[in-house]
Order: sequence, then structure tokens, then C-alpha cells
Amino acid sequence: MSFNSIEFILFLPLVFLLYWFVFKSTRKQNLLIVVASYVFYGWWDWRFLILIAITTFCSYASGILIERWEGQRGKQKAISAANIILNIAILATFKYYNFFVNSLNDIFASLGMSLDWPTARIILPVGISFYTFQALSYSIDVYRKKIEPQHDIVAFFAFISFFPQLVAGPIERATNLLPQFVDSRKFDYVKAVDGCRQMLWGFFKKLVVADTCASIVNSVWSDYSEYSALNLVLCCVLFSFQVYCDFSGYSDIAIGCARLFGINLMRNFNYPYFSRNIPEFWRRWHISLMSWFRDYVYFPLGGSRCPLWRTVFNTYVVFIISGLWHGADWTFVLYGCYHATLCSLYRFLPLKSKFEHNVGYNRLLPSIKELGMMVLTFILVSAGRILFRAQNVAMAGDFFSHICDKSLFCFDNIIGKWPLLLCVGLVIVEWIQRDKQHVLQLTGGVFKLRWVRWTLYLGIALFTLLGQGAQQDFIYFQF
Repeated sequence: MSFNSIEFILFLPLVFLLYWFVFKSTRKQNLLIVVASYVFYGWWDWRFLILIAITTFCSYASGILIERWEGQRGKQKAISAANIILNIAILATFKYYNFFVNSLNDIFASLGMSLDWPTARIILPVGISFYTFQALSYSIDVYRKKIEPQHDIVAFFAFISFFPQLVAGPIERATNLLPQFVDSRKFDYVKAVDGCRQMLWGFFKKLVVADTCASIVNSVWSDYSEYSALNLVLCCVLFSFQVYCDFSGYSDIAIGCARLFGINLMRNFNYPYFSRNIPEFWRRWHISLMSWFRDYVYFPLGGSRCPLWRTVFNTYVVFIISGLWHGADWTFVLYGCYHATLCSLYRFLPLKSKFEHNVGYNRLLPSIKELGMMVLTFILVSAGRILFRAQNVAMAGDFFSHICDKSLFCFDNIIGKWPLLLCVGLVIVEWIQRDKQHVLQLTGGVFKLRWVRWTLYLGIALFTLLGQGAQQDFIYFQF
């Protein structure tokens, strides 16, 4: 079941009413969450439920066993490692088996040898990377003694399968989300209303901006050799906004939806296109994933507290794994290497990678230097999106070669004027609200008047219904 479907529009109010008015005890509410989440997830394919149930039960059992063998670190380590290996094996089988088989076949073929290992017809379960990483973090944190093992199996199943963030995050930590399923919850009108606002803005970003950009982007990529270099550049710009509005739109809907049930999810995006360099961009983009890699991969490898060559190596490991997390193709490996290289430059060159304040701090507009840095960062990010969007490495190279053409300065037949106007409007609105958790947190001035706020909300809702583009699946469902 997808957020942008009729089924979800009917599903959400029903679960909400049952949650607050019928199942009033914490355990019953958790049980409802589990049932609703399994219906939500099984809507795509009921067979996916077997995998998520296995992942959930094994992670739950690992916590109990680690507690049982208290004081015997060797056995605890073995239990945690076994759970990690099992879950990664499931993920690798469904997501990477064909990729590795095809890569090995190609390597042997290039050496004049025939391997011919068969590929398999495997359906990639929706959101498997998200809930697998969430389950792994629990097992690791229990082993590290950052959280006590959870004995309430219903609460644990709710933690892993919570439907708002199940298929595309945020990837939550047990230290934040699990206690919320253990503690009693009371309906908070203010929190629920703010959640509705955030959902509204998320739907606007997805249905209006992302899906409108997608129609142009898909058209160009289907036959990019027929377009001028300038239009290919504009396509890259539109794709950057498509990915951002699609994924951050999902996160806004997920976070807002969770607040309807008294649950607080972590922030996943912090206006990433206002970043002044690539390292800052990755601290603002898909925060839940990058912080996961930081805590469970980068720091254990030594982080930045080691010789320069080792720090750079650690950076490449993180970004290559991050690239593969996004998809089983060499384009994603190169995408990770591209960003690892950019981030590593800040280790070799005397460049500032961290800032004390957000861009434009205490100012209406950014300085000329800040504006230049943001534009350069956006250009670098958008260039990397070619690898993200291309179906293979050859296509990415060919697309880039068509950009390096004299038609880059040809201003005839410009594409996507309406989507570009939407993107400009989005940037202006987000700049004004850059210090807020989301754009529709309206305070002060005329927004103190209820009728002004409601007029704006209804206007956005109407514009979302009438101005949405051709419906597209959420991009990150495939990851």
C-alpha cells in the first residue's frame, strides 16, 4: 500500500479511529499497529510478510539470548554476529544475488573463460533495506549495552513494522523508537495537528513537485540524444528536485503520520540544498541512513581518529556501501566513489567542512560567498545524479558526453519551464522557513490569524489535488 493511493486514504482514518477510541490500552494499541502494518506491507505481496517476520523474530530472539548470556562476551558476540549475518544474507540474496552473479560472469568472460552461473527470478521486497538496517541496529545496540533487550514481543514487532516508516524510513534506532511503544500514549491534539500539516506539505512535494518533474525527466532520459546539452543540464536539475521532493516528501508524510499515533520519528532531511559543501550536504540528506553508517561502519573502522590514509579509506568504505545500499549496480558503486572523493578532498585541502551556524544565520539573504558555495554544491550533487539515474555505466558516460557539447549555450526550445518554476518557488519557501522542522510550521505575523492559516492549508490541498503530475511510485521503494 502506498501513501499516494486511495487505499491509504481509507486505511489511515480507520486505523486512527480504532487506535484512539477502541484499543485504548498500550498493548492493544501495539497489537493494532502490528496488524495494520502487516496489512499495509502485505498489500504489495503477502509473501513479503514472511521475510519481515523472520527478521523481526530473529532480532528479538538475539536480544533475549544476549541478555541470557550476560557476562560471557564471547557468546554474546557470536549471537549478535549470527543475527547480523542472517539478516545481511537475506538482504544480499534478494537484492544482490543477480548483481554478483552477472559481475562474476562478466569478469570471467573478460578473461576468456566461461562461468555462466545462472541468475534467479527474484522479486525485491519493498523496503527490505530499511527494516533490515533498523533490526540490525537493535541487535548491535543490545550487544553494546546501549539499550536493554525488549521482552514484550508485540512492542518489538510494532517497532520493526511500524507502517508509516516501514518501507522508506526514516531508519529508526531502538533507543528512540522502541521505548515509545513500551510507554503509554495519550492523544495530543497539538502534535496531531502539526503532523497533519507536515503530511500536507509532504504530499505537495511528492504529488506536485516530484511527479511533475518526473514527467520531464523520464521523457528526456528515454531519448536523451535528441535533446540539447542545455536541456540535459536542466533535466539533471529537475531530477535533483524530483529525488529530493519524492524522498523528503515521503519522510514528511511518515513523520506526520506517526505523530497522529503519538509517535515521534527522527528528522530525515534538513533542507539539504542549502548546504555549503558536500560534507554538509550528507549531514542534511537522508540523515537516518548516513548517521547509521557513521555509527555502525565509520566509527568502528576508526572514523577520523586515525592516519589520513585510513580516514580516507574509511570514507570510501562508507560511501561504497551506501552506494550499494541504494541499488545493485556498478552505477551506484561509482556514485558512492564520486561522493567519497569529494568528501576526501576536504581532508587533503585546507577547506572548511563544518559550520557553526546554518547558512544565512540571522540574515534575510545569504552572503555572495554562501550563495556561490550552495550553487557549487548543488551542481556537484546534480552531476552525481547522472550515475544515480542511469541504467548502467555506459549510459551514464554517454549522457555526460552529450552534456559536453556546444549546444550547452543553445537557448532554443527550453524544456520544463513549469516544473522549474515550481522548483524555484519551493526553494524560496524553504529558505524563508529554513529554521523550522517543516515548511508549514507557521508562526508570527499574519499567521497568528487562524483564518489565514486555514486559507493557506486549503489552498495547498486544492493545488495538490488539481496540480499533481502523473502519479509515480516513490523512488526509494526500490531500495
